[in-house]
Amino acid sequence: MPYFLDHLVVCASNLDQGRLWVEGLLDVPFEKRGVHDLMGTHNHLVALDKDAYFEVIAIDPAAPKLPHARWFDLDNFGGPPKLSNWVVRCDDLEEAWERAPATVGRIMSFERGEYAWRMLVPEDGKPLFDGCFPTLIEWQSKHPAPALTHRDLRLRRLKLTHPNATELRAALAPFVQAMEHVSIGEGAQASLQAEIGSASGEIWIA
Repeated sequence: MPYFLDHLVVCASNLDQGRLWVEGLLDVPFEKRGVHDLMGTHNHLVALDKDAYFEVIAIDPAAPKLPHARWFDLDNFGGPPKLSNWVVRCDDLEEAWERAPATVGRIMSFERGEYAWRMLVPEDGKPLFDGCFPTLIEWQSKHPAPALTHRDLRLRRLKLTHPNATELRAALAPFVQAMEHVSIGEGAQASLQAEIGSASGEIWIA
């Protein structure tokens, strides 16, 4: 089964703050705000390459208290916006779940307008390997990327750094098809860094 990079995730304490931060770096506007009722979050998107996108996401202050943890560990997020996770697309989420580490999470279904998808969400909301292991997604509708305005943004490199780089490489081995632009290095702290090609030049986001 093929795997593809679906989108990059920037978490923020405040959605407008996050959007303005990334817009300032990329020098492009994001699309209008979207809402995820089941997770109590809201987001903005911008096209990345032809079939992927950048997402800025934050807790929606208007959302009610939830009985479960939010995705991307947003319940524990604080400080300035940062690139915190990446998402990999597949056609069979059950098969991907079997190939992923045992603690990758449970399958949850989502809908928003004309879009429907399923994702693997950890019970505690914390992505594996501090976000260096991707969240896995299966779209059950058309993909949103073609409907986004093309902004001439291209992913050059996604650098993953983690203290347990050897274990991370082993966990990612079944998903190597999604790693054309991904590299893994060992470091004292976990981090994600994306090099984005744009009309303004090469831009790093971390």
